[in-house]
Amino acid sequence: MTKKITKIMAQKRSGRYNVYLDDKYAFPISEAVMIKFRVFKGMEVDESLAAEMIAADDVSKAYSRALDYLSHQLRTEKEVHDKLRDEEIDEEVITQTMQHLRELHLLSDEEYAAAYVRTAKRTSDKGPRVIRQKLRQKGVGEQLIDDALAGQFTADDRLENATDAAKKLVKRYHNQAFRTMQQKVRQGLMTKGFDNEIVTAAIKALDLEPDVDEQWEALVRQGEKLWRRNHAYAFSERCQRTKRNLYQKGFLMDDINRFIDEQVADE
Repeated sequence: MTKKITKIMAQKRSGRYNVYLDDKYAFPISEAVMIKFRVFKGMEVDESLAAEMIAADDVSKAYSRALDYLSHQLRTEKEVHDKLRDEEIDEEVITQTMQHLRELHLLSDEEYAAAYVRTAKRTSDKGPRVIRQKLRQKGVGEQLIDDALAGQFTADDRLENATDAAKKLVKRYHNQAFRTMQQKVRQGLMTKGFDNEIVTAAIKALDLEPDVDEQWEALVRQGEKLWRRNHAYAFSERCQRTKRNLYQKGFLMDDINRFIDEQVADE
């Protein structure tokens, strides 16, 4: 059964129109769909053509929403897919929309991965393992991640970033025992996603040496706190507990004994 378009009325939303068939509201369409199907007043439309227009409009709306989502920043295919799904768009429409975006080079996990690694290398202190994990969460495939890391984050880049991160960690933990500080720097770099080889090279590059005076001052600060905390114990037990606590914190036994001897002398 064929009906005739008797009215095309613009909606309040720009680029959207309501189509009337035989003086009755039939369906809404976008300007893009109007152009595609060459819609005009007086045009005859059967059920099959009307269904095609409605389906095309669904894709047009999904495409518009996807463009809006992509306008703020780069997105992965998974992020765009999930966004459209959350807006309760049919899976078939999402599939067509995603294909259209790919054809227009508006959606590319390869480009996204390369840009993400490039930015992370320049603006963060995260290593390859953490970057890989973030990209996985965004739905990027392993091969694309491998290619992006290999192309954008060379071994020299990794060593430079790891060394910079190590300097910050040294500054953060410099008031602790030298051995403990080294352990925390190593642990911190591993947590940031650098592999063991790069971590070792970064720490070696800093050529760290304990400062005798700083180490003694750090021991005294922590030792005095422990000495006060253990005041309820008998004197010999107080000495042993304080000594054990300081050793667990990484201080040298010679320095610990010196501190304990001073407390004994004071008593």
